[in-house]
Amino acid sequence: MAEKVTISVIKADVGSVCGHTRPHPSMIEKCKEVLADRAKQGIIEDYYVTRVGDEINLFITHFKGDNNKEVHQIGWDAFTEATKLAKAMHLYGAGQDILTDAFSGNIKGAGPGSAEMTFEERPAEPVICFMADKTEPAAYSLPLARIFLDPFTTTGLVIDKKAKMGFDVEIHDVLDNKRVVMSSPEETLSILSLLGDTSRYAIKRICSRAGIGPACVVSTDKLNLTAGNYIGKDDPVCICRAQSGLPS
Repeated sequence: MAEKVTISVIKADVGSVCGHTRPHPSMIEKCKEVLADRAKQGIIEDYYVTRVGDEINLFITHFKGDNNKEVHQIGWDAFTEATKLAKAMHLYGAGQDILTDAFSGNIKGAGPGSAEMTFEERPAEPVICFMADKTEPAAYSLPLARIFLDPFTTTGLVIDKKAKMGFDVEIHDVLDNKRVVMSSPEETLSILSLLGDTSRYAIKRICSRAGIGPACVVSTDKLNLTAGNYIGKDDPVCICRAQSGLPS
């Protein structure tokens, strides 16, 4: 069996120029330095650093699986170093998403959000990553429902043998910390009935029922619930695989 690759997207708002607009370029460069050093050490395979609005997004590929302590430590180190620069420059919201004083082995609950996907890489593996700012985890629910559940949007749901087998959709109750997995096409209407309440329910993960593995993962971390008071919007990220049994 081929070794499985993991894509980890870790994001945080740790300071921005002129209100909630964009991080200072030096903060982006500092994150790149941290990731470049860890890649040189062989901890990760590759990386890309970018931003959407005031969010810094770290895209990391590695072979260590989901929720790996070393990989999450990299995200924590990058954001804490960027926070130091933001505070030194007196930027707006410096360190806003850093909710704990020390790293405890996992980025979850510490402030930064994350989405991770582990799968056996195909000979051609198109991956699409979405980023959002000033919004909540359910922002992706409608487009993902249209992509994975609606044959008028995705022709492959009708003509592709693997796609016709459907998908398992994991939905999170972000307020009560519960989850449910329902299958399409049999439970499509029940899935939509939950997703209609965008303040409470959001798609977390979609998996192929044809054995292809995960098709989509979304960060569903609620920052204000983690912190105990309103800190800011959750600004979710989403990873999607495409083609050959998956939407294209």
